[in-house]
Amino acid sequence: MLRSLDIRDLLIIDRLELGFQPGLNVLTGETGAGKSILLDALGFVLGWRGRAELVRTGADQGEVTAVFDLPAGHPARAVLDEAGLPAGDELILRRVNAADGRKTAWVNDRRASGEVLRALSETLVELHGQHDDRGLLNPRGHRALLDDFAGNAGLLSDTATAWSRLATARKAQEKAEAALDAVRAEEEFLRHAVAELDKLDPAQGEEGILDIRRREMQAAGKIREDIRRAHQALGPEGAEGPMRDAMRWLEGVADRAEGRLDAALEALNRALIELGEAEQGVADTLDALDFDPGELERVEERLFAIRALARKHSVAPDDLGTLAADLRARLEALDGGEAEIARLREATEAARKAHGTACAALTEARKAAAIRLDAAMAGELAPLKMERASFSTEIASADPGPEGADQVAFTVATNPGAPAGPLNKIASGGELSRFLLALKVCLTRGQTALTMIFDEIDRGVGGATADAVGRRLARLAEEAQVLVVTHSPQVAARGAHHWRVAKAVSDGMTTSQVTPLSPRERVDEVARMLAGDTITDAAREAARALLKT
Repeated sequence: MLRSLDIRDLLIIDRLELGFQPGLNVLTGETGAGKSILLDALGFVLGWRGRAELVRTGADQGEVTAVFDLPAGHPARAVLDEAGLPAGDELILRRVNAADGRKTAWVNDRRASGEVLRALSETLVELHGQHDDRGLLNPRGHRALLDDFAGNAGLLSDTATAWSRLATARKAQEKAEAALDAVRAEEEFLRHAVAELDKLDPAQGEEGILDIRRREMQAAGKIREDIRRAHQALGPEGAEGPMRDAMRWLEGVADRAEGRLDAALEALNRALIELGEAEQGVADTLDALDFDPGELERVEERLFAIRALARKHSVAPDDLGTLAADLRARLEALDGGEAEIARLREATEAARKAHGTACAALTEARKAAAIRLDAAMAGELAPLKMERASFSTEIASADPGPEGADQVAFTVATNPGAPAGPLNKIASGGELSRFLLALKVCLTRGQTALTMIFDEIDRGVGGATADAVGRRLARLAEEAQVLVVTHSPQVAARGAHHWRVAKAVSDGMTTSQVTPLSPRERVDEVARMLAGDTITDAAREAARALLKT
């Protein structure tokens, strides 16, 4: 419930403090007195988008503070919790508009964004007027209104979940089909490339090993001839033969040389031993350098084949194995793609059926709710002097989506036999007001947490019809707080609390003032609404009669 509204330096309001009560609160006054400014001020503190220039002329800033009662379980508490704001039994909203256009808001003395204010406002206040801005006249919003009336939150959640799963399944299928189409386009290349790689079957690091072996064999071919010649020069036909001859000749005469050849023979013996070791080392090297010329040819052929394949695929030779695995996987995906596509199509079809089932359940719930809503509207229209009018909730098929497969439209007929059509095209001004009031009552029944504001809902009606509107508003106010801006004396007379809005001029400055009325002042105000500027005794008597009924 809205408990108080404090306005400072806003438009033509200097300082205004209003305390509202439960039940039906009415605000009356001459046209242009500033009644709409009060709604602008309330909308400003609730974060609604409205006038750009709100600061009173000459003031540095305008400020509005609204205080709401917040009982346990109120939906606003969930908004506060999500925003990380404190919640208590009292909710204080304050918003400041600087002269330069900057706007700053606080919720329970904590800075808050306009988005948070608007989220809170949806749980606190319902504003409605003849030019409805809450979706009653817009067919695009009728489905959501019917779902709220029906309590379809659970079915809507199931349908949205089923739609999300269907969208996911479709995406997976489309992705797989696109990938399969892409692989099909290169199938010939893949099969040739994989066959070529499999035939060569290069091992990791093989290119480096082959290169080293090739270099070794190439080097061996160049130095082996010189080493062979050196081996011959060291062997029996080379240095070894003459040395052994010398050894044999010296040994034959050594016993006659009286020991003079002993040292020479020992040296020659050592030299033969060293020569033998040298010859063996050269021989071993010749053996190591011995290779099959065909091997060099085979090594070069494979080395060049690996390098050529690497260049062909623009990869390093050592990455050919990884490339082969990748191409083989793509080829396997192609070979198994049809089966996977079939599986994904089955999953998509199952998701489509699940979504269809959810849509069907939602459609049935909407149809049942439409019958209840139409019956409730019939019950509301009769007391509003529209017993000959009819209201119908039309449900038609629509493209499936996250909110089902229905389109919903509220249609009316003002007289029996007359064609039905949209609210804003069929009903006249006074009829439209009563249709909207009845619809508002039906759609908000049981929402006691809301403060409902009706801005000139009685426009275009008078007499007994206006009295019927006033009586319905009074009954509605028995369940929730209702604020009504009205020019109708019949409606004003039904108020439990009455404020008069008037302009005043002081020191050349025009301001708007709001005054709570005593019972005697209410008589004069209702009399003014009946008779105009000149209040007669007859008008006062008529006002007293209205206030007593």
